[in-house]
Amino acid sequence: MIRPRRQAGPVRPGRPARALAVAVAALGLAASGATSASAAAPATGTLSISTQSLSTQSLSAQQAAPRPAGFPGLPKTGGSLGPNVVVFTPDMPQSRIQTTLDGLANQQVPNQFGSERYAVLFAPGSYGSAADPLVFQVGFYTAVAGLGLNPGDTVINGSVDVYNQCFAPNNCVALDNFWRSVSNLTINVAGQSGCKGNTEFWAVSQAAPLRRVRVNGNVSLMDYCDGSPDYASGGFIADSQFTGGTVINGSQQQYIARDTALDGWTNGVWNQVFCGDPGAPAQSFASNSGLSGGPAPYTTLATCPVTQEAPYLYLDSSGRYRVFVPAPQQNSSGPTWSAASQTAGTSLPLNSFYVVDGKSTVAQINTALALGDNLLFTPGVYQFPRTIHVLRPNTKIIGLGFPTLVPTRGQVAMDVADVGGVNLSGLLFDAGPVKSRALLTIGWKGFPLGHAANPVTVDDVFFRVGGATAGSVTDAFIDNSNDSIIDDVWIWRADHGAGAGTWTGDRGDTGLVVNGDGVTAYGLAVEHFQKDETVWNGQRGTVIFFQNENPYEVPDQASWMASATQKGYPAFHVANRVTGFQGYGMGSYSYFDQGVDIENAMAFQAPDTPGVQFHDILTVFLSGSGGIQSVINGTGAAVDSSFGGPSDVVGYP
Repeated sequence: MIRPRRQAGPVRPGRPARALAVAVAALGLAASGATSASAAAPATGTLSISTQSLSTQSLSAQQAAPRPAGFPGLPKTGGSLGPNVVVFTPDMPQSRIQTTLDGLANQQVPNQFGSERYAVLFAPGSYGSAADPLVFQVGFYTAVAGLGLNPGDTVINGSVDVYNQCFAPNNCVALDNFWRSVSNLTINVAGQSGCKGNTEFWAVSQAAPLRRVRVNGNVSLMDYCDGSPDYASGGFIADSQFTGGTVINGSQQQYIARDTALDGWTNGVWNQVFCGDPGAPAQSFASNSGLSGGPAPYTTLATCPVTQEAPYLYLDSSGRYRVFVPAPQQNSSGPTWSAASQTAGTSLPLNSFYVVDGKSTVAQINTALALGDNLLFTPGVYQFPRTIHVLRPNTKIIGLGFPTLVPTRGQVAMDVADVGGVNLSGLLFDAGPVKSRALLTIGWKGFPLGHAANPVTVDDVFFRVGGATAGSVTDAFIDNSNDSIIDDVWIWRADHGAGAGTWTGDRGDTGLVVNGDGVTAYGLAVEHFQKDETVWNGQRGTVIFFQNENPYEVPDQASWMASATQKGYPAFHVANRVTGFQGYGMGSYSYFDQGVDIENAMAFQAPDTPGVQFHDILTVFLSGSGGIQSVINGTGAAVDSSFGGPSDVVGYP
């Protein structure tokens, strides 16, 4: 999104004001293998209360799994989760918990490109009360989760909030609120006063999922309390339940809720998508959605075709860590859990995981994987000189606290063989200083094996080219795995931060290449890449929600041509040979900021064949120069300074 540079003035000049107007109206508001990983595991002493002092280490130690006799040097499984995994228990004084959380927020809320990473885990039980609520903020690179088997096992009476960042008195926005999450707990909303009283605020943009949560009370996805313009650019919710209040969308320009029970939804701006959500608003996307007087831009599907929820860490009845792996579902609707039923799936002991920390080497990681271990990455930034190879089926690779993998020698950071049942979740891949062919690859291109009964899943996995450090990659994520599921992925070539702002700084051709057949993607966002941003070569693919921004800093039209006659590059390109594809709720926006009239011939490009279908797609001119000449294949009105859009196409062909 157009991110507010900290030294800059107001963001999004000329941006359509309808987002805020709608919100106000709706709310009624005035190395070699032996080389160290070099993981950054920051000392917790920087917080106002050291998390080392918390008496939770009994929850962190697990029995290591035995290894074959005669191989004492093999990596051990289980073990400590490290100092940056903060575990609270209900018997701790609330004042101590509050002080720790406030110290963590003070450090992480402004820490957009820092190296600190944290997982904040709540053991089963109740925290806070209506009279004395537990209220805290969630900053960058902070994952908050309950440790119960079900969300109802861990209850927070209070709120878990994300607010706008204010860059000037009249420039308070949520556009940079990335890389944080809440999962597997219940929030009984209470606390605070005035504008923020008794409301759960989750004012975020990309890479900030809510998963497996129950929220009882008022919920707002925008922060309307700290001054205009209050823009937000989310977002993703899955496997959750909201009761006791209508979810306030407000200024959120796009959002997806999947398999979530809703009490209501206030409004839409450009692209609000609902998939398998009891209580969701009815389908209403039209050719004039998003325009004054038009119907809400709602894309509503009764069920989701195939899903599998992300694995999660929990404590069993003996107080030992385990990982629960939900089972795949067909035609899902509503959350997988309830007060009377447990999510279907399997449970794995922690000693089936090799716990990766700052001392782990690539050789140790690959040896553990070859032995059949799963991986659990503890919070940190991992500078790796060699590729991590995932070779065995059913391997689970889980990140706690947004662990960040950086390839230092131009290699692929991680590759997954063409096997079924692999899950990757909670990881952040950063492009390194030497250009990589890819950051993550799964499956083998052209390999005929199907995995419909046991798919590979990629949940809450994010990619970044620049921002924290300058980097480059050809294709960030390559998915060759037939029948795989992509669930909440943001692939971002940075528009601000290190290496950003110039065409030759951070280099990245394509964010996502899908070669596998039968691939399903939910909550897909790909932004600012320099050629075709998403390339879909596989047959029978499905995308439910797509968000894109074209690159900002294109210096001249000659530097950005798909061919001698086609200006620009599509945000989403379905290959000519594809005969089957379905896309729902897909948008692309332009902001060419170099003062040059850059044109993009089309946001979406696809073969004109009956089996390739798009539903509810759009373009928007945010600001700047030039624009997008058509929505898809020459169809759909242009968006530019004379008509900002949205330009909506209900169906194509």
